[in-house]
Amino acid sequence: MSRSRFSSVALRLLPSAIPLALFAQQPDDSTRAQVDRVFAQWNRTDSPGCAVGVGRGGKVVYEKGYGMSNLEDDVAIKPSSIFHVASVSKQFTAMSIMLLARDGKLSLDDDIRKYLPEIRDYGHVITIRHLLTHTSGLRDQWDLIAFARGRFAEDRITEADVLDVVSRQKSLNFVPGTEYLYSNTGFTLLGTIVKRVSGKSLREFADERIFKPLDMTRTHFHDDYTMVVPGRTSAYTRGADGKWHVSIPNFDTYGATSLYTTVGDLLKWETNFEHPLVGDAKLLADMQTSAVLANGDTTGYGAGIATEVYRGARLVGHGGADAGYRSFVGRFPRHDLAIAVACNGVVNTGAVARSVADVYIGKELEAVEPTVTSQATLSVAQMAAKAGVYVNPVTGAPSWIAVRDGKLALGRTTGPALIPLSESRFRVTGAPLELEFKANGEVAQTALTWPPRQPVTMLRWTGAMLAPTRADLARYAGTYYSEELDATYIVTATDSTLVLRTRMGEPRTVRPAYGDTFAGDFLLEFTRDAKRSVNGMSMSSGRVRRVAFTKR
Repeated sequence: MSRSRFSSVALRLLPSAIPLALFAQQPDDSTRAQVDRVFAQWNRTDSPGCAVGVGRGGKVVYEKGYGMSNLEDDVAIKPSSIFHVASVSKQFTAMSIMLLARDGKLSLDDDIRKYLPEIRDYGHVITIRHLLTHTSGLRDQWDLIAFARGRFAEDRITEADVLDVVSRQKSLNFVPGTEYLYSNTGFTLLGTIVKRVSGKSLREFADERIFKPLDMTRTHFHDDYTMVVPGRTSAYTRGADGKWHVSIPNFDTYGATSLYTTVGDLLKWETNFEHPLVGDAKLLADMQTSAVLANGDTTGYGAGIATEVYRGARLVGHGGADAGYRSFVGRFPRHDLAIAVACNGVVNTGAVARSVADVYIGKELEAVEPTVTSQATLSVAQMAAKAGVYVNPVTGAPSWIAVRDGKLALGRTTGPALIPLSESRFRVTGAPLELEFKANGEVAQTALTWPPRQPVTMLRWTGAMLAPTRADLARYAGTYYSEELDATYIVTATDSTLVLRTRMGEPRTVRPAYGDTFAGDFLLEFTRDAKRSVNGMSMSSGRVRRVAFTKR
């Protein structure tokens, strides 16, 4: 309905907090059909699905649900269905902190220990700004809890659990401000800071200062795992049996996650960036400004919001993934287009949102980059000379380069092929990643994403222990304890692997990678004493580096 068709009486009846432009317009049949095709595979009565909302110029131009909200009760997804949107939550936590800063209640450059004295003094100041931008160096809470328990599912996780395990940590991943590494810990701590500074829970504060002013009536921070939420979707993943299984988050932590909302409410939030009712233009611009690291690199991440470039256009947004839930919300500011996608199954919501953007503004965007093809031919000897194990000297993480099916490829046994651009430069198939082999045996890995960053250097491993015997592996067996996790692991050896067990978790297997390092779904590095006897180990993941264990 156009604005001109509202009578003066109707205008007076509209809620004052809702911008008039938010009332929906109907898309033409062609546009509707194209968006429907994007979601066609989830538009079923026997699978989970998605809700999508599209806004242009502050108006909702499309909203629809696809698939089922609840497979047990045959409830379909509607635009008004409520989803857990996982890390999309972070920008609302960031806004709460920014509002407190504007109120003069805190400074973004405050040491977090002013509000969180239980966090260890690491000899480097960690500021609130570091938490907002994922540059704090704090280890990620979810990986720490998984390491500590040996499993993640079923056990309810609370804010107190996070504060306990984080306060035990004796080391950071890196010096604050020197790297960008996504850390959910930082945003859980920000939620705690909101509570300690304002005297209100994050749920109460955000409801009062953000959701009510924006008329986001179906949105809240979920701080009670047991509470009933009418209209909430269930979430699902496929099991090994090929059937759908319920997959719902099992935690009462908030700040990094636990926002419950609808695609329509998310579009109201996106409109606030262009026409602020909450915050102001400067505050909102600051949230969208990339952090700068000590080495001058920009991160592409502001305060709870990421910026990227898609087909030449700036895209400001964030995705989320918890259990079976997936979400994405973002804006193309130059094209005045906002897209919100929320799903209760494992869906690549970022890719889906970009496909929806193609429907609306595809003709205005740059052409899709053509597929990269081989530009050089390497002999068998040239490929064999490049095969081997390459180690990131900062994280210790190994990368395998092998010759498979007559091509160089990433991965020990499976992985994408490398497309030769020259004898020394290669593009990774299906990924914006380029590798350059140096004469000294190093490999420079460059991400071809925005913003540009300095290459990561990997060193070729030339030492021993690439194929240890059972007797070699037996030397690692024993009981290991981590004070940082308050967890004990029992390590046993097989003919070719190590098996780790905790009192609660299923056995986990790691395989030899190089030297005293083993890899599986995490990285295990053993340490030795002066007599070369194994005396400890450390565990790492993508977001946690070297949690220490002592051999008992």
